[in-house]
Amino acid sequence: MSHQLSVIGTGVIGNGWIARALAQGWDVVAFDPDPTAPKRTRAFIDNAWPSLEKRGLVEGASPERLTFVDSLEAAVESADLIQENVPERLELKREILTAVDAAADTSVIIGSSTSGFKPSDLQRDCAKAPGRVIVAHPFNPVYLLPLVELVGGEATETAHTERAQALYQALAMRPLVVRREIEGHIADRLMEALWREALHLVNDGVATTEEIDAAVVYGCGLRWSLMGTFLTFHLAGGEQGMRHMLEQFGPALKLPWTKLEAPELTDGLIDRVVEGCEHQAAGRSVAELDHRRDDFLVELLDLVQKYWPEAEGLEGRI
Repeated sequence: MSHQLSVIGTGVIGNGWIARALAQGWDVVAFDPDPTAPKRTRAFIDNAWPSLEKRGLVEGASPERLTFVDSLEAAVESADLIQENVPERLELKREILTAVDAAADTSVIIGSSTSGFKPSDLQRDCAKAPGRVIVAHPFNPVYLLPLVELVGGEATETAHTERAQALYQALAMRPLVVRREIEGHIADRLMEALWREALHLVNDGVATTEEIDAAVVYGCGLRWSLMGTFLTFHLAGGEQGMRHMLEQFGPALKLPWTKLEAPELTDGLIDRVVEGCEHQAAGRSVAELDHRRDDFLVELLDLVQKYWPEAEGLEGRI
């Protein structure tokens, strides 16, 4: 049976959802008030499709299964899943989600791609069926990266979350249900901590943007792509695992190794960060770097999925 994804807002994230759904054989109906949106979206899909073909398309997958409509109400009329992707402004998201809630059938899950807002704040003005309005936060490029953080609000029941899990799994996502709602959810809070520390290192003249990225690319990042933070440190403890690791390195938590408060974003720091990134780009356009990133991710995903839990017979793990 065919599924329909309704997408509200077609920026980079919204278009990523569209490309992923099309590759999984879904029909997609999109709405964006910008008259240039259809042209931008189709160009985005053309750019992403070769990578999706390398990953493997579901039978029946086609860019032709995308339709743009002229109203929010028309977009959600026959939806199996709705994804909101409007700019990250709370009042705007509340306004749009309230309208979507009023227009959509009460059984349809409404996911917000918000990177930071709590679902209870998003649900607040939804009078029809607020519990089905949840956070469904993906990662760029959405059409390749499988993680989606699912966060329920005060009105959300277990049935809503379970239905959402099944729908996003049908989009070949790996849903991570966040146990408690919190600003920034899980992954963005981790990335934000690393980002703040990186800005301090640039601001204090310890390293350039290129050197900081190299520390991740050639070191911890390679391990993180398979094991994440905790399992990596578990191995650092030798045969005794995490317990020995904490006994040995735990005291370092009291040392001034990090500065979690962000540095003042002065003009000088901004210039150093921008100049560093332009040096790293080496004259290549963002589109060129997008292609390079996607080619890398396609090959990496082909590799790492051979080592994911289900490949070891550990079913039911994330």
